[in-house]
Amino acid sequence: MLRYVSGRGGLGLLAVRRVCFQSRHAHASPQSEYRPIKKVMVANRGEIAIRVFRACTELGIRTVAVYSEQDTGQMHRQKADEAYLIGKGLPPVAAYLHIPDIIKVAKENDVDAIHPGYGFLSERSDFAQACADAGVRFVGPSPETVCKMGDKVEARALAIAAGVPVVPGTNSPISSLQEAQVFAQTYGFPIIFKAAYGGGGRGMRVVREYEELEENYQRAYSEALTAFGNGALFVEKFIEKPRHIEVQILGDKFGNVIHLYERDCSIQRRHQKVVEIAPAFQLDPHLRDRLHADAVNLAKQVGYENAGTVEFLVDKHGKHYFIEVNSRLQVEHTVTEEITDVDLVHAQLHVCEGRSLPELNLKQDKIRVNGCAIQCRVTTEDPAPGFQPDTGRIEVFRSGEGMGIRLDSASAFQGAVISPHYDSLLVKVIASGKDLQTASSKMSRALAEFRIRGVKIYQIHVLAGVTQRSNFLFATVD
Repeated sequence: MLRYVSGRGGLGLLAVRRVCFQSRHAHASPQSEYRPIKKVMVANRGEIAIRVFRACTELGIRTVAVYSEQDTGQMHRQKADEAYLIGKGLPPVAAYLHIPDIIKVAKENDVDAIHPGYGFLSERSDFAQACADAGVRFVGPSPETVCKMGDKVEARALAIAAGVPVVPGTNSPISSLQEAQVFAQTYGFPIIFKAAYGGGGRGMRVVREYEELEENYQRAYSEALTAFGNGALFVEKFIEKPRHIEVQILGDKFGNVIHLYERDCSIQRRHQKVVEIAPAFQLDPHLRDRLHADAVNLAKQVGYENAGTVEFLVDKHGKHYFIEVNSRLQVEHTVTEEITDVDLVHAQLHVCEGRSLPELNLKQDKIRVNGCAIQCRVTTEDPAPGFQPDTGRIEVFRSGEGMGIRLDSASAFQGAVISPHYDSLLVKVIASGKDLQTASSKMSRALAEFRIRGVKIYQIHVLAGVTQRSNFLFATVD
């Protein structure tokens, strides 16, 4: 069973009005002058853009949205104080990857800071550097840290230097199919290709036999190139049926780093997380402590600043292996917020302004776990043809709600048009309770309340502490 001390804590001064922070700027270290943020752009779209806008509004910060030509009618544009078109004439995804346009809009409209969200440019060191060169703060780690952590090969080397165990793999990105063949001959199958400069399951392919090697190499390269603008891959030995445990970290400009416990993200489909649980259930307490310590030690070694996630695999023998650092906010940050009472986006913004974690009352001994939280992703996908994304207009939308339920979304409403150009995530459903069984019961009830017609929907159903997959096909597109 879990051995956490219950109780609210960790949020502290994050809930106090910004004027209180400004009156205390004299206490900041002279190495990092406190500079309040007045206007934030989110270089992203959809649910995460709205999530950041809401945090900014609560802190009295003006918000700026950017949108592609295909996103003219999307909700994130309406939720910001200002909105500007980017990437005119470019394909939908390319618009959000066009750094010159984003920087141009920021400079022309007196933007103080840019929050990258997740996906798109969130782990691109050249984007973080472009922000710095333009005199606009990047709400995330320094360009150097993004570069180190975004390059999975260098992150792996840093983990080894920090004494953190790693999965056997290549020491640098491979440049040819022949290198992959040599690795497979050395370590045997199964192996896995991973994008060297991105995450989220894109550019990731498991290979179980020699005959599949060439096709999966080409597909992984193509996916990585399309998603991140760089097709570089590295190869690892594939660990069969591991638990996927990730530790939320938060650092400031003064060398302070804390963890906000862990999430279990083992339930995945095609290497994409679909259910996340915090804290991880039935995790050996000694293993939990080692995961937290390894995550913090690695972060301190690179001088990590702002929010990030250190991800591990845990095999059937209870051995853990570092796999990567996501130097950004995660889709599943919500469950950590629910169990710790820490608003991670508030914390990101305050750290970016120059606040220290102790000033924000974010000290390790103050962070406590309160209960359990589960996140399920409702996606616009058709289970019948292999979970292909579905598009169209939502004709009916009724969500599950009630005590202990949080919904994070952007296009989840009647009349919304689901775009074929972007991720199929429709709404994130987060259930919280005193323990896993309570949270599971709330999630099961909430998902059963959903009524959606006009597009096909895939849900994950969580019942009585046991996670099961269930498909819910509400309607077809007319």
